[in-house]
Amino acid sequence: MYFAGIGGIGMSALARYFKAAGVYVAGYDRVRSPLCEKLEAEGMEIAYDDAPRFIPERFTDASTKESLVVYTPALPERHAGLNYLRQTGREVIKRSELLGRITREKRTAAIAGTHGKTSVSALTAHLLNAGDVPANAFLGGIAGNFDSNVVIRPESPIAVAEADEYDRSFLRLSPEVAVVTSVGADHLDVYGDAEQLIDAFNAFAERVPATGAVFCKYGLPVKAAARIVTYGIDCPADITASGIEVRDGRFSFEVTAYGRSLGRTAWDFAGRHNIENALAATGIALWFGVKSERISELIRSFRGVKRRFETHVKRPDCVYIDDYAHHPEEIEACIGSARELYPEKRITGVFQPHLYSRTRDFGDEFARSLEALNELLLMEIYPAREEPIPGIDGSWLLNKVALVNKKLCDRENVVDEVLSLAPEVLLTMGAGDIDRLVKPIKDALDEK
Repeated sequence: MYFAGIGGIGMSALARYFKAAGVYVAGYDRVRSPLCEKLEAEGMEIAYDDAPRFIPERFTDASTKESLVVYTPALPERHAGLNYLRQTGREVIKRSELLGRITREKRTAAIAGTHGKTSVSALTAHLLNAGDVPANAFLGGIAGNFDSNVVIRPESPIAVAEADEYDRSFLRLSPEVAVVTSVGADHLDVYGDAEQLIDAFNAFAERVPATGAVFCKYGLPVKAAARIVTYGIDCPADITASGIEVRDGRFSFEVTAYGRSLGRTAWDFAGRHNIENALAATGIALWFGVKSERISELIRSFRGVKRRFETHVKRPDCVYIDDYAHHPEEIEACIGSARELYPEKRITGVFQPHLYSRTRDFGDEFARSLEALNELLLMEIYPAREEPIPGIDGSWLLNKVALVNKKLCDRENVVDEVLSLAPEVLLTMGAGDIDRLVKPIKDALDEK
């Protein structure tokens, strides 16, 4: 199998799954990221030039047309290697179609939502596997309990799959049960407006058969033929959390499912949104047979997801947290969580906007969410799959932010600027390549 865009978090999970099954796997990616280096170490051949001559011969030889080509829609339409492979007559499918084929073969829990799906997916995979219900899992992040974005259990008929709404990819999945964490406006370049996005989430929920269930946050406008199970905090939902307390930097809460207390639990992950994620995962775990009396202990042993409110430095004088937040609601939740944990501290944020279109569509919302910081270092927009939009850049967004202490910062100056501010609590946020600054920032703070 050939994966065009193999270094993407979702693509690499599928590549690892099929490599473990004995399939020959190779691929292309734009840059040699740390994840690509790991895939190469696992025996996958990767090219970093899209010219057809860099594609392995078994994918270009006319005698091997059975080779499947999988691509991510994040690739530009002009991609030379992918267009060449299309011309050879091979089967070329999107990543979502390959994941869809797996979900048709497994009892699948598909986790969807504009926010929180990676955390719910990783926690669900942990609750099932640690709860003696083996399950495969395809995750949008590196889960701490597995140190991977994929869990491979060949003997298991169960799969947990992160269901991506971008490009309507999740409409290719065939889940037995599903989760909808949120339906906040996003990907308006695909959907046009929030109403069409909600319609797509309802179409996703309708893919669950009447014998299954859709778990959704209490109050969401989700419709489905299947049973709808709600979850929420201090509300009349089917699965709830109550008695939330912060003790020694840990969040403690009681979980109740279908009127029965599952006991108190605790973890290091701040914010009500993370507690809601725990409730969604609890619902899926109970559905597949994890014993209710074990839920609290299993939640306690969850080690989180890389780049989801991940703490790198924790000293009395300085705390450094990195987060994948790239939408105004996620930024608000990230900063709010830091405020809950460190209410008396000065909070400094480094934010890298992701996509010109998202920055344009939510410019005012980004500004309002970033104003919850005490200080802001704003990086330029990470383009990903997009071409620049005239007039939309870092300066345009910075001018909207009503903060006194704000500055546009070049990538190469971020570490020095952070050190000059001597942050009490530092947040780095974004979905582009800001993650490559995490280690340099951590090392610099450790040396200070």
